[in-house]
This record gives sequence, C-alpha cells and structure tokens, in this order.
Amino acid sequence: MTEEGRRRGRDESEEERADRMWGELIQEVRVAQTGVQILFGFLLTVVFQQKYATLPGSDRVIYVVTVVLGASATGALIGPVSLHRLVSGRMVKPQAVRIASWMTFTGLLLLLATMASALLLILRVATHSTAVSWLVAAVVAWYLLCWYLLPLWIRRRHTIPPAAPAAPPRRDTGGDDRGQG
Repeated sequence: MTEEGRRRGRDESEEERADRMWGELIQEVRVAQTGVQILFGFLLTVVFQQKYATLPGSDRVIYVVTVVLGASATGALIGPVSLHRLVSGRMVKPQAVRIASWMTFTGLLLLLATMASALLLILRVATHSTAVSWLVAAVVAWYLLCWYLLPLWIRRRHTIPPAAPAAPPRRDTGGDDRGQG
C-alpha cells in the first residue's frame, strides 16, 4: 500500500496477469463481435434489395468498400478466439494476449470505418443532402471521442506512475545544514 492507502498494482505472476487480461479482453471482444456481426449481416442483404440496382456507381463503390471494411472488422474481432484455440496450452498466453489485444484494437478501428462508411451510404441514399458529409464527420468525431479520446485522457490523467525509487540516505558531514562542514 502507498502512503495514500491505494494499491499500485496486483500481486500476481505474469501467467496470472495474462489469464486475467485474457478474460477481460474476451469480454470486451464479445460486445464488439456482436455489433460487427449484426452490422455485417445487414450489409450482406443490401445487394439483394431491388433499390440496389438503381444506386449510382459512387454509392455502389461506397457499398463495396463498406462490405470489405465490415468483413475485415469481423475477421479482426473474431481473430482472438481463433488465436486462443490454436495456442491454448502452449505456454504463450502473455504473447497471445498482446497479439489478441492488437487484433481487437485493429478490429475497433475497422468497425469505426465500417460504421462511418455505412452511415455515409445510408444518409446519401436517404436524404440526398449536401450536409451528409458533415453529419458523418460529426458522428465519427463522436465515436473518436467515446472510443479513443476519453479513454486515453482517463489513462493519462488517472494512471498512477510507478513508485519513485527512494532517495539515498544523506551522509552526516558533521556540520550544520548550510553546507559548511
């Protein structure tokens, strides 16, 4: 415990820490996986709608880009499950946690791009407004704030730095404290 009565960390081995972090990561991935899979499923149905044939070429390009982004996000967010299955029992959990964490972060970036692209397409088709780009930019800014900026601000503001090493004891020089010895 510190002077303030707060713990600075957990008393756990690297393996215990990896197990805990893996459990936390999988819980986070479950939330993101569900969202990306539902979004991707809806995207796959668009091409089979009658209105798709009447879309201008630029909207079809946006649609294809959106589907590819959605497929990529799905792959990145499901990747940690496959990784765990293939390396389970191989004594590489700390490394697997780092790689799965990277896949999850990448998947969230791809999900952000997918949602922005899908929103762009939907608003273009629904409104034909020149304000669509501004609306999409505002929503992307909101996602960036909620998903990255606030968490990074909290991380920076509230992370407790490691304890500073204790200063070496002062040697008594036999004189007074004014440096005259």
